[in-house]
Amino acid sequence: MQKKWIIKNADTEKTGNLARSLGVSKLVARIIVCRGIDSEEDGKQFLAPLLASMPDPFLLTGMHTAVERVLRARANRETVCIYGDYDVDGISGTALLVSFLRTIGIACSYFIPNRFNDGYGLHEGSLQQIITLGATLIISVDCGITAIREADFCRQAGVDLIILDHHTPQEKIPAATAVVNPLQPGCAYPFKLLAGVGVAFNLLVALRSRMRQKGLFRSGTEPDLRDWLDLVALGTIADVVPLTGQNRIYVYYGLQKLAQSIRPGITALKKVAGINGSVTCGQVGFRLAPRLNAAGRMESAVPGVDLLLNSNPVECARIADELDAANAERQSVERGILEQAVTQVDGDGRYPACKSIVIASTDWHQGVIGIVASRLVERYHRPTILIAIDEAGNAKGSGRSIPGFHLLEALTPCSDHLLRFGGHRYAAGIGLNSEAVSSFAAAFETVAARMLGDAELMPLLEIDTEVTPSEVDFSLLEELQRLEPFGSGNPEPTLMMRGVTVVERRIVGDSHLKLRLSAAGKMFNAIAFRQAECPTDGLLDIAFFPEANIWNNTTTLQLRIKAIRSAEA
Repeated sequence: MQKKWIIKNADTEKTGNLARSLGVSKLVARIIVCRGIDSEEDGKQFLAPLLASMPDPFLLTGMHTAVERVLRARANRETVCIYGDYDVDGISGTALLVSFLRTIGIACSYFIPNRFNDGYGLHEGSLQQIITLGATLIISVDCGITAIREADFCRQAGVDLIILDHHTPQEKIPAATAVVNPLQPGCAYPFKLLAGVGVAFNLLVALRSRMRQKGLFRSGTEPDLRDWLDLVALGTIADVVPLTGQNRIYVYYGLQKLAQSIRPGITALKKVAGINGSVTCGQVGFRLAPRLNAAGRMESAVPGVDLLLNSNPVECARIADELDAANAERQSVERGILEQAVTQVDGDGRYPACKSIVIASTDWHQGVIGIVASRLVERYHRPTILIAIDEAGNAKGSGRSIPGFHLLEALTPCSDHLLRFGGHRYAAGIGLNSEAVSSFAAAFETVAARMLGDAELMPLLEIDTEVTPSEVDFSLLEELQRLEPFGSGNPEPTLMMRGVTVVERRIVGDSHLKLRLSAAGKMFNAIAFRQAECPTDGLLDIAFFPEANIWNNTTTLQLRIKAIRSAEA
């Protein structure tokens, strides 16, 4: 879609002060200031995150109780079961807790619900199965904050439940043994945007601290918590929480651990994903996480946890191959659903007048529709819900949204048409009868029409700063790399250069443009992915990010173009 280019403004005085105090160029200082960092102290913490600056985990409401209960389980040789969600955040959080608890001498099993049979969150039947197998303490991770009935079930069964979650609580908090969630009312923990695995890591920090105080570690047995940061980075990046504050610290150090491949399962996963050497957020988000997610989307997420916990390289290689195959299957199914969905949207005649997209089919795979909904949001810039209908007439939908449209709040006035719903601002899930799909779609469109105007339906391209051709070189690239890791909340900077001319153009690969550009007497190589149809005649403005291109052992500077437009004065 055509986008409106918005150039960010940075306070000149703050930019100059920050450039001097941090020893960076004014160009990079402008980018930092536009991200809300305008003091020397915050700038230093941003450029060089410190593990020592982590908040005290005991500031989390419920943490004291959770720690004492886990240590009592250790002292009494109880069996603990981790109950995780089936996405990468839940998978990595489960592996994190199981691995650490076993390391400190606790017998620990785990359970991952089946997306199709059990559904999301805690399930009474599954809890009963866990209790029957002997667990006396159950710890949920990345789920449980709405499990009112399930917490009561555990209490009546005489089993303790600790809930570790990061999702938005409802008005009533479950009556569990302990509930640890930075979003629950009255919680003093200063950083509220943790992923589920981040909440779980805080439990590890608190446990080790209390065990140290009690003298429970023999000489040389105290675990190094940095050894679990690879799992924290996996879940944090995959869950697309903002990479600011505490999350930035986790990911900054966690990516280093992922590069070291201290786990055979990570080594095997990187091999099938084609990753060597350093690991970036993009590689986690687009190569590692989809493979861990694939099994859960297509069938069961248990192999993902098995891979992260397994210490046998041969077994890890086998599981990684299975996950890679599941991911290939998921991609094939996704392509088929996307093609059908685009045909529906383009064929029903409502777009672009419509303010929302709600479409359904009896042929769609429930585990993949969320990904396809994201693709449609990218294509049409409308809040989108895809609904898969099974043979019994049960309909399950997955939605994604756009800036300015709170998806969960928009579903509330449509609740009469739904059996259940939940989620947050940008993603949500719904359950309904197939007969209610049409009436729900109409109600949702009414809400969207009330909340969205033309301005919200025009996607924006935010430009961090303008640059001159003389400023774009390898030294700029090196400076920009200091702003990594990039991701949600700290996106890769988008630079803008005016007055560019294309002197050479050719199409390569799958509709990519390979360009040779001229600007103010300087030449640049450039690549524009999936933009083969973009016109490149005349004087142009480009939005881009500079990167190093390595080919035949030669490194050159290349501009990765995000958008092109006719030059504007």
